[in-house]
Amino acid sequence: MRKSAWLTSLTLFCVLACAGPVRDSVKTTFQTSQGWRPSIDNRADAVMVYGVGGNPTDKNAPGSLEARLASWRERGYETHFMTGIAWGGYQDYFTGGWDGEWHLDEGQVRMEGDTIWHGPMVPYIVPTENYLAYFKERHIKRVIDAGVDAIFLEEPEFWADAGYSEAFKREWKAFYGEDWRPQDESPEATYLSSKLKYHLYYRALDEVSSYAKEYGRSLGRDIKCYVPTHSLVNYSAWQIVSPEASLASLDGIDGYIAQVWTGTSRVPDYFDGVRRERVFETACLEYGCLASMTAPTGRRVWFLTDPIEDATRDWTDFRRNYQATYAAQLLYPQIDSYEIMPWPERIYERPYPAGPGSDERIRIPQDFASMMQVMTNALQEMPVSRNTLDGSQGISVLMANSLMFQRFPVHEGYDDPQLSNFFGLALPLLKRGVPVGITHIENLGYPEALAGVKVLLMTYANMKPMDPAAHEHLARWVRDGGVLVYSGTDTDPFQGVREWWNTGEYAYDAPSDHLFELLGLSPGLGRGVYPCGKGRLCVLRNDPKEYVMTAGGDAALLSAVESLYGPLQWKNHFLLDRGPYKIAAALDESVSDEPYVIEGSFIDLFDPTLPIVTRKELAPGSQAFLYDLRKAPKAPAILAAASRAYDLHRTARTFSYVCKAPAETCNVTRILLRRKPLSVLVDGEPVSNFAWDPATRTLFLRFPNTPDGVRVEIRW
Repeated sequence: MRKSAWLTSLTLFCVLACAGPVRDSVKTTFQTSQGWRPSIDNRADAVMVYGVGGNPTDKNAPGSLEARLASWRERGYETHFMTGIAWGGYQDYFTGGWDGEWHLDEGQVRMEGDTIWHGPMVPYIVPTENYLAYFKERHIKRVIDAGVDAIFLEEPEFWADAGYSEAFKREWKAFYGEDWRPQDESPEATYLSSKLKYHLYYRALDEVSSYAKEYGRSLGRDIKCYVPTHSLVNYSAWQIVSPEASLASLDGIDGYIAQVWTGTSRVPDYFDGVRRERVFETACLEYGCLASMTAPTGRRVWFLTDPIEDATRDWTDFRRNYQATYAAQLLYPQIDSYEIMPWPERIYERPYPAGPGSDERIRIPQDFASMMQVMTNALQEMPVSRNTLDGSQGISVLMANSLMFQRFPVHEGYDDPQLSNFFGLALPLLKRGVPVGITHIENLGYPEALAGVKVLLMTYANMKPMDPAAHEHLARWVRDGGVLVYSGTDTDPFQGVREWWNTGEYAYDAPSDHLFELLGLSPGLGRGVYPCGKGRLCVLRNDPKEYVMTAGGDAALLSAVESLYGPLQWKNHFLLDRGPYKIAAALDESVSDEPYVIEGSFIDLFDPTLPIVTRKELAPGSQAFLYDLRKAPKAPAILAAASRAYDLHRTARTFSYVCKAPAETCNVTRILLRRKPLSVLVDGEPVSNFAWDPATRTLFLRFPNTPDGVRVEIRW
């Protein structure tokens, strides 16, 4: 998860996690560089304690790793460990403390010659073999010896505008067998540079995870390795190269954390000719990237969201965008594991502007803290569901890791502003209420990769296939009845880079020509619909950016998709039920400006007073998170709370429990009871002003939280 830091460019990167086995019981987790203290005790299942020496940006020494781990274990947490693989507290390596030699030449360097720094003596790293040897010996071995059984290798990233260091030049020579070429020289040099960056962190993860597992086996232990990573959408937008979907081919990688939050999702994009932030829609696509990346492989994924973000904003902004990203993550009913927050110390303890334009800085407002804790506590109960998001199912966009290879620099005047060649395929449908899926070209070898897909949208304007086998899979799927819509002029300068489609046995001008030939068609097809076995290929000779960078530019795409799919359900909302939870979003810039209305009997979980509502009206651009009282369990039961409950006891006339949450926050709770209570005690003190709703038989309570626990006793 990106952290605030003084950088000469953007800020980003970190982490590797491990300590204590990741068990099925670990449904929720979070990361912190701090030891336990009352203000950050958020009651997730597990904590990822960061860094052997803490976070390099920590202003105060956080204490020893062992002491920090012990402090959280004493409070009942599963304890894991985090440290950076591309940057971190590795000054002993760079300044010669490990092997007697300085290694600052192994930082990532831009064309101008400046190193990309994360902090003092903390460069972004070219992961050389020597660095990996250090990393394994000084960090991986040490934490395994300390009892760690699960390792999260976070954010293996190489900046697209880097690639000019002496270390990178040496890696180029070793990988390609030829002298280094500056990436600004030509499209081919850019592509080859990005491909090498991709390889270097693929190799790093392979070596580190293999070492961890082998060393663990030598001790009779099973070490798990996971990769917390941004989405392919975000890395491509931010001009970063990372292995992404290809990690599924590594035996040493057991799963992922999907690092999506306001900071990644608020990157502006184009739609209907307008460039602006579209946080909810972008978050939907980002989470979809990670969900589809893991779905065919069966590997585990946790979804992350952040109540704030790295950049300094005001609390109103934080709250609005947190709701948007939170709602987006819940629209994937197959995912039920979550990183509920990163860095609770900055969420609970750091002051930010009170509101838009305010000079007053305050710590998290009480109502926001209560709402946030209701939301994170609900994730403990969030079920997997077989329900699907409402709308026309079966339309997906094809993505490839090579999306990251064409982002920097611009060649021959061909640009892809704000990743518009991707958003040009996704937003025209998503904005009209069609739940667009994501398919990764690297996963096409898995039979499940195209399961349920009726129409697949693709382009090679922004990416290229790295393996001809992908076309074999696509051609087979089309011949078996699939519908493929190919949009592209095939004139971008990367069509002619040295790759498999124009070397060896192949001599195609563009990679799409190879695909068309496998479908029994001619290279260089013009616009049209072509039957292929039981399926069809539709060719549109437009680069997808044309669909979103001009007003009304998506008409041709929408017409083609509907003619191939059949009538589509156009609407301005999304709705999903997951157990008793109802998640809804009303879309702006859509087919209607009318509010979306939901009727029933609900608790509004985005309102810290937990009101009962029978009609929820959503203005375009807003979201809702509701508890459907018609699906509530048998009374008595806690339906919503800004705390986590323990030691629940029920009798014919009583209900009691202990609830825990961070200090200095306010608990709000709504409880379903059999009848109106005669008495309510909070820590033995009678509560006389409790709120009872006779229509729903629910009790609302409000009282101060404490991590030591508050005992609630109700009698009726």
